[in-house]
Amino acid sequence: MFDMRYAPHSPEGATLRNAPPVMTIRNLSLFYDEKQALDEVNFDLYSNEILAFIGPSGCGKSTALKCLNRMHDGTRGVRIVGDVCMDGHDIHDPAIDPPVHRRRFGWVAQKPNPFPTTIWENVAYGARIHGLMPNRAALAEHVELCLRRAHLWEEVKDNLHRQTGTELSGGQQQRLCIARALATQPDVLLMDEPTGSVDPIATARIEDLMLELREDHSVVVITHSMMQARRVADRVAYFHLGKLLEIGPTEMMFTAARTPEARAFIAGKFG
Repeated sequence: MFDMRYAPHSPEGATLRNAPPVMTIRNLSLFYDEKQALDEVNFDLYSNEILAFIGPSGCGKSTALKCLNRMHDGTRGVRIVGDVCMDGHDIHDPAIDPPVHRRRFGWVAQKPNPFPTTIWENVAYGARIHGLMPNRAALAEHVELCLRRAHLWEEVKDNLHRQTGTELSGGQQQRLCIARALATQPDVLLMDEPTGSVDPIATARIEDLMLELREDHSVVVITHSMMQARRVADRVAYFHLGKLLEIGPTEMMFTAARTPEARAFIAGKFG
């Protein structure tokens, strides 16, 4: 397995991460009753990087992604073993408040899922329920900032309180969901095939947006597009039958993957 610290596409141009990782995942296994979905997964996540999860359908990518923000909590029959730490703290420690932990993550699903309420309320909701803004004026500024960061402000600014999120186009809905994810001021963005249900123009906008958001977030993205992984990711992790078989810098993975399974999948021979 490649050195998990190696990330040649880092903004600083460094080839070796000197800062400690934001998250460390060690020997992570997950079971649904007796069925094992993850088998001793190990990786680190660093600040200001895009880490892409690739691999065949059903190989554990989404399951691993949901472990990071404890989305499996309360799911019947789920048993998790191993260590998942954020900033050096075990995220399953009883002292950790799960909702507070989840607030550190923004989630973007494959299919856009805006709330059936106004564009403004879609973005304001998370910041308001977490008490992040001191008053309505500050909240309004925050909503505008999030929409601007999602490259949506100019398209919706005249209809913030008249148009619902579900009335937008598919690509606009997904950018609204990204703005909503940003509204809680997360440290990490988790994106489960965020361009899987939108057109090529919207895909290009969302990819550009991911690259911009990397400047002050860690981004973990699941993608079935090898070209997308190559365009946006700093590192790529290849999952196969519940195992993380290989992780490394994007170009190295695409040109010199070590495992035959990763080489075959990247070459399009299965998946």
